[in-house]
Amino acid sequence: MDDNQSICKPKVFEEVFDTHSETLRNFMYYKCGDKDLAEDFVQDAFVKLWKNCAKVLVSKAKSFLFTVANNLFLNDVAHKKVILKHQQGTHLQHTNQNPEFLLEEKEFMIKLQKAIADLPAKEREVFLLNRIDKKKYKEIAEMLEISIKTVEKRMSLALKSLREKIGNI
Repeated sequence: MDDNQSICKPKVFEEVFDTHSETLRNFMYYKCGDKDLAEDFVQDAFVKLWKNCAKVLVSKAKSFLFTVANNLFLNDVAHKKVILKHQQGTHLQHTNQNPEFLLEEKEFMIKLQKAIADLPAKEREVFLLNRIDKKKYKEIAEMLEISIKTVEKRMSLALKSLREKIGNI
């Protein structure tokens, strides 16, 4: 494929799809263990590629697709963890906590989820990898193929944004 070709051309897009879809599907399946979910991530990544076809070079299409699909996966994992934590929290209704405290806690969790969802993708990815998946900055840098300084900067920006939206964490 010629790097000067536009992904916005259906033939070029189809070629990119034929070249990368199976590898991306397998990669996502290995990450999530669910064929249908992996297929959803792949489809969503290609939809996003099509919507951004004028901005993405053919040579960067694979990287774009894998990054988008991985971000979709990370967002899905974080969402499931929040749901699981919330479900586990509902079993604790017989504690000495008063209803007002439980309501405030629930409101805070909703506010936190929204603030995390509103972060730019690169900041959200670093934040979730560190705070949810407990990855060290060095591991994140290697996974995302960026410098540790870039990871630190993205985390700093994410935390600053979260503090502004919900106060000190």
